[in-house]
Amino acid sequence: MTRYLPKHPGRFILQVLKGFRANQGLLLSGAVAYYMLLSIVPLFTFLPIVLSRVVEPNLLMTTLTRFLVVIMPGGAALVAEQVANILAHPEIAGWVLLLVLLFFSSMAFAIIENAMSIIFSHRAPVRRRHFLTSALLPYLFIVLLGLGLLLTTVMSTALKVMTPDEIELLGREWSLGWLPVVLLYLSGFVGEVLMLTAIYMVMPVGRPKLRHALAGGISAGVLWELTRHVLAWYFSTLSMVSVVYGTLATTIVALLTFEVAAIILLLGAQVIAEYERVMR
Repeated sequence: MTRYLPKHPGRFILQVLKGFRANQGLLLSGAVAYYMLLSIVPLFTFLPIVLSRVVEPNLLMTTLTRFLVVIMPGGAALVAEQVANILAHPEIAGWVLLLVLLFFSSMAFAIIENAMSIIFSHRAPVRRRHFLTSALLPYLFIVLLGLGLLLTTVMSTALKVMTPDEIELLGREWSLGWLPVVLLYLSGFVGEVLMLTAIYMVMPVGRPKLRHALAGGISAGVLWELTRHVLAWYFSTLSMVSVVYGTLATTIVALLTFEVAAIILLLGAQVIAEYERVMR
């Protein structure tokens, strides 16, 4: 395999795209994007409500905004504003919010699991997961996401305290104002790759290899980082969404962003599937 990819990168990419099309990847990603859109506000409202018991709410909102910029460039500010409004009136964020989160999160992960089973259909037949295992997987990832949010908040606070504004080197003073930003960006990218790798390890039924899942996670992570910067530039400069759709513009932007994110997620899985086929 290490000899095949360097010699035939174009052929491998073409195999990935053909397999993605044969598996109805665009249709599957549309279903994933729909349930992601419905669960994003309840999810990022529920997590700060829980974490605000141990972390100062303003710090949480700052970190949450960074999370949202990574997940949905173009609509992060409006979603963060909606979450802040709900947090300001916690009496409306009760059991209804939790039930909505549980329902739509389980539906989103069920769609992802079904999509993975289609993409990895070449694997030898294995026993399907127990119903309870599939039911608990979404909430395991929600817990991991909450821990990531908490860890990022702690890291950002520690970097601001520990990193000096400037240092003296070779007789000159050098500003280090960029260092916390770079470190947070790199840690966020590493966390993104690890989360994708965990999805590729856990969601497909079977016995995946860590290096295969990591290859898919890195491929999807790099592709998403490039794509989200393009989307942010497009929505801020060239997009006519607000003119065409009016008050629905935010929903359209969010749905389009999640559609692209779901395509990249499933493309990463397709990379792993083609990787396994070539090895065979």
